[in-house]
Amino acid sequence: MGDHIALLANPDSGKGRGRDTADAALAHLRARGAEVLTYAGRSAREMAALAAQAVAEQPRVLVVVGGDGTLSGILDAVRGTDVPIALVPAGTGNDLARALGLPRHDAAAAAELALTGVARRIDVGEIRTRARSAPFLTVAALGFDAKVSDRTNQLRWPRGRLRYYLAIIGELVRLRPMDFTLSADGEEAARRPGTLIAVANTASYGGGMPVAAGAVPDDALLDVVHVAPLGRLRLAMLFPLLLRGRHLGRPEVTHRHARSVSVRAPGLVVYADGERIGEDECTITVHPAALTVMVPGEERHG
Repeated sequence: MGDHIALLANPDSGKGRGRDTADAALAHLRARGAEVLTYAGRSAREMAALAAQAVAEQPRVLVVVGGDGTLSGILDAVRGTDVPIALVPAGTGNDLARALGLPRHDAAAAAELALTGVARRIDVGEIRTRARSAPFLTVAALGFDAKVSDRTNQLRWPRGRLRYYLAIIGELVRLRPMDFTLSADGEEAARRPGTLIAVANTASYGGGMPVAAGAVPDDALLDVVHVAPLGRLRLAMLFPLLLRGRHLGRPEVTHRHARSVSVRAPGLVVYADGERIGEDECTITVHPAALTVMVPGEERHG
């Protein structure tokens, strides 16, 4: 392992915040005396290629500046290697940073973890669809929540959580139950009509919505949350509970753990880490302890 630190940035992440965040992280690391090699890419393909190049040069730490989608997009290049990741959040949701207790509004503090953080091994999820396979780190959304993500990505205003809430309102108008067929851990597939299914490695998505409250990213399990078919009014009444992570005890919500989940439904859309992965059907699995991330010291027991 070399003595240098690699810094990989997506300048366009977080609607353009990535550039300023990368500059602040780089300035901090160099002020602390670190040797830093920098890499910047704008497309997913370019970021993945640069990540592989950076890892091949064996840095002490790979600092990744971007959002959940930025990091999940380079996972094939970094998971299973000896190079730990220091994530400097610069996305719109930053739900992985929230789950790991990383600084989300201080680029220098986040970059400091490359020097003084504690290594924590976390799980990586994987989604297989007819078209492709993709790793993810936070939550795979299927159903109403995936359609909300679709609409969120189409909106240019407002930013952050408000944009997500506006998308929710838009999809409530078009709400229809989905005819899910679900199988977990090799069980016989069964029809499970519902409003949504969330398969989670961490607790939240959408910038802090705790759909799988209590989920942790290093238990080698997926949290599977299923919401029964609901009308607009009942779904709207459920959201205040969801925002506080108090919905899992409701009779219309089921919550279980699994290592593998297969789901299909007419019109199914699959999202994870804010990115559209596929449609119609998918199988989601977990790879335990597949990624090492630098976290604050107190997170060793978190």
